[in-house]
Amino acid sequence: MEEGSKGDYKSSRGVGSFKSALSGRSSPRNSPSFRRLHSSRTPRREARTSGGVQWFRSNRLLFWLLLITLWAYLGFYFQSSWAHSNNKENFLGVGNEASNEKPDDLLVDDSPVALKNETAQSEPKAGKSIDVVLAKKDDGVASRRSLSSKKKSKKAARGKARGKPKKTVEVEVHEMEEQEPDIPKTNTSYGMLVGPFGSAEDRILEWSPKIRSGTCDRKGDFARLVWSRRFLLIFHELSMTGAPLSMMELATELLSCGATVSAVVLSKKGGLMPELTRRKIKVLEDKVDHSFKTAMKQDLVIAGSAVCASWIDQYIDKFPAGASQIAWWIMENRREYFDRAKVVLDRVKMLAFLSESQSKQWLEWCEEEKIKLRSQPAVVPLSINDELAFVAGIGCSLNTPSSSTEKMLEKRQLLRDAVRKEMGLTDNDMLVISLSSINPGKGQLLFLNSARLVIEEEPQPDNSKIKNAVRKGRVRSALAKKHHLRALLQGMNDHGVLSNGFPLSTESSVHLKEDRKKHLLLHNRFASVDDTDALNFDVTHKRKVLADNGGTVKQSAKFLIGSVGSKSNKVVYVKELLSFLSQHSNLSKSVLWTPATTRVAALYSAADVYVMNSQGLGETFGRVTIEAMAFGLPVLGTDAGGTKEIVDHNVTGLLHPLGHPGTPVLAKNLRFLLTNPELRKQMGLKGREKVERMYLKRHMYKKFVGVLLKCMRPK
Repeated sequence: MEEGSKGDYKSSRGVGSFKSALSGRSSPRNSPSFRRLHSSRTPRREARTSGGVQWFRSNRLLFWLLLITLWAYLGFYFQSSWAHSNNKENFLGVGNEASNEKPDDLLVDDSPVALKNETAQSEPKAGKSIDVVLAKKDDGVASRRSLSSKKKSKKAARGKARGKPKKTVEVEVHEMEEQEPDIPKTNTSYGMLVGPFGSAEDRILEWSPKIRSGTCDRKGDFARLVWSRRFLLIFHELSMTGAPLSMMELATELLSCGATVSAVVLSKKGGLMPELTRRKIKVLEDKVDHSFKTAMKQDLVIAGSAVCASWIDQYIDKFPAGASQIAWWIMENRREYFDRAKVVLDRVKMLAFLSESQSKQWLEWCEEEKIKLRSQPAVVPLSINDELAFVAGIGCSLNTPSSSTEKMLEKRQLLRDAVRKEMGLTDNDMLVISLSSINPGKGQLLFLNSARLVIEEEPQPDNSKIKNAVRKGRVRSALAKKHHLRALLQGMNDHGVLSNGFPLSTESSVHLKEDRKKHLLLHNRFASVDDTDALNFDVTHKRKVLADNGGTVKQSAKFLIGSVGSKSNKVVYVKELLSFLSQHSNLSKSVLWTPATTRVAALYSAADVYVMNSQGLGETFGRVTIEAMAFGLPVLGTDAGGTKEIVDHNVTGLLHPLGHPGTPVLAKNLRFLLTNPELRKQMGLKGREKVERMYLKRHMYKKFVGVLLKCMRPK
């Protein structure tokens, strides 16, 4: 009984334990018996699973590091895709409205005409956006922005001009800037509109700037310094004027030397965008956040105008460390530009100016405002580009055995004859040109007034104040005497030998009274012809003079003004010029106009004299001045600013005072060159020699190397 009872007890206890195990009430949930009963997994699969979980538990830190790395990689990937995508509005199916917000203080104030033009230029982009939306219509990703752009394109299509076809407009955009609608681009408005002559250049020269791929000197210091570097260039606008053109050529040179170049355009006013596209210069659409982030990744940021102050100010406020990588190439010389830029002048790494006079003026303003610059400014004058040097017959990187300098000089003469024939000029006509934006600062109205004096008031020689007559019986005009005397006095040493390049032969001699010589040397260089009463002349010359008899050929002057249609023109001022011409019919018959264009080699080839009549503080530098000198033209310029530094008085040209006092002096200088064609050519040759000596591309980039060395971090 006891054994049986013991056995029953054991068996009943075992059964009870088994039921308890089956119910799971007395077993922990995480026990192996519980998991085995409540799971379909086999013991082998369970061992594998539990081993992986235990590995992750033991290496939890490594797991999180892997997860963070993956997340960071995905973030950088999508950010890079967005930054380099041309279709940011539909990136991942989401419109990016924030990137198109543009602060007002970063934009240059444009006229309503310029704003209309910018809207018109953006129409093709709107059409392109519509195509993308239609392609994604099935996915249901079209945004409100795409729909609104579709409506805008319909309105723009209805509001397009009904006259000219689209193809013609595209050709004109490449050749010239679009004319403002307030002044029609017709001969009815201007009297005679000639050019541009790009097709004539291509036909006669058998060469076009479009075929060139780069002119970098790979062995030069500039090329070695910028190779594989990254640069961001800031354009204040895209007009066909000195600063944008210089920045565009700098970008082209950097690209040809192996650098990576991006550009930020603060205002698309002007016609250089197609040219930037042709030269493969990448323009960033966003002027704010994206441009700031791009700037931080560059080796150097180069701003090309004082107008860029607003962009620089906001960039430094957002990224203070970025101030050490900004080189500011300032190309303006008026006080309002200094007031605009003074808030950040002491924050950028380095300033660069175009001329010594400009540098001196800005340093004086900085002293007045107690602004201390971080480093001494550099002076980097502009240069003529290789395309113009090539056509002018100056040796450059574009010359080949089939297009040597001698052959290019022959072709340039053919180009001159063809262009002058198209203008209706004869060999006896002296063509005087002035190419710049039309505004009061350039002094075109004063120039036309001087031209009126030449056309309508022919000079008469005043013999009453001349003590001795001319030996051969031919009386030289009083103006010619004054300028010839001035050249002799300024270049004569104590032994009576000239040092300015004009030979003093026995055919031309001047006798001065000793008691008046010292007074004359100290006299104003612009003294009137009446001050020659104390001089005794004994002069014989062989120059052709303007006369109605005596067998000499009478020459006439023609005046060409550009640049019609430039977005930098002041419409009110242009109308003032046209009104002035309408009041002087004789003058209007002698005035020609030409559109704004980058193809200016034909105009320089056809011209005989160049006029730089900038007012105020004078021209900052005058890129067109050295271009004209490269083509052998004497320059008549104002005695101020960069023009005074470039033009050697009585050697490469003649200077005249600023403002209204300079109007009669400029007229007399024009008459003097009109009556002395041989001296005109001699001055032109002297100017060409100076350009070859100082203002070629290699000279500019040699000075630019110093700026780069001080601003860029070494590799």
